[in-house]
Amino acid sequence: MNKISSVKDLQFLAKDIRINIIRMLAEAESGHIGGSLGLVEIFTSLYFHILNHEPRNPNWEERDRLILSIGHVTPVLYATLAKAGYFPEEELMTLRKLNSRLQGHPAKEHGLPGIELSAGSLGQGLSVSTGIALAGKIDKKLWNVFCILGDGELQEGSVWEAAMSASYYKLNNLIAIIDRNNCQIDGRTSSVMEIEPLNEKWKAFGWDVLECNGHSFTDIIKTIEAAKQSVFRPSVIIAKTTMGRGVKSIEDNYLWHGKVPSKTEAENFILELNQ
Repeated sequence: MNKISSVKDLQFLAKDIRINIIRMLAEAESGHIGGSLGLVEIFTSLYFHILNHEPRNPNWEERDRLILSIGHVTPVLYATLAKAGYFPEEELMTLRKLNSRLQGHPAKEHGLPGIELSAGSLGQGLSVSTGIALAGKIDKKLWNVFCILGDGELQEGSVWEAAMSASYYKLNNLIAIIDRNNCQIDGRTSSVMEIEPLNEKWKAFGWDVLECNGHSFTDIIKTIEAAKQSVFRPSVIIAKTTMGRGVKSIEDNYLWHGKVPSKTEAENFILELNQ
């Protein structure tokens, strides 16, 4: 797929993706809007600038792999895949409906192009990503594996088992991106279960650690490109994001983690995007 380098063009795509996220969740009347809106710049950067992939040939052997470990923010994945051309955007309005290919969490078995892993229970994606990256090393492949993790998800012990394994096997073809929005479904991460100091923890597990502004296309792309230069270690990017980004009335409010707008609220949210 041709890469888009213009920040203005990426911003235009991101706005469209946010509108689709809002509308599809309002139509579904269930889902997770906060985290989905907060990851739009990261997903837009990945699918329109970073990843080697072919929407018309989703099983292309040489593609980069993206594993969404925080499966509940799948609306941002669906909206991005549709915008990239994996399936018609009209299908987004079938989210969470009976017999839809767009399940509430990514479900590979339903046949939606672009889905690499059926995800739901938190803490599993990095283990799968480690296995895929190790297989790539064994087969001498050049593709990379990207794993999107939530910050609350880091309270799962399985994440750290995978982190230890990835470092041991020197998987420099693995890049984890942490959605560091400081929120989880029950409150702020600092009040539910403190996860800091993240930088020092990942370094102790043998990873290269980078940080970026998760809403700046320039910073996201520069940081991911730097991570791809790692020679002996997996890399983790701590992306500072804001839950509900773009809709000021719900930004940084954990109560919108698993809440959706009514159709009237959705249209008001879209108006906020235009301000």
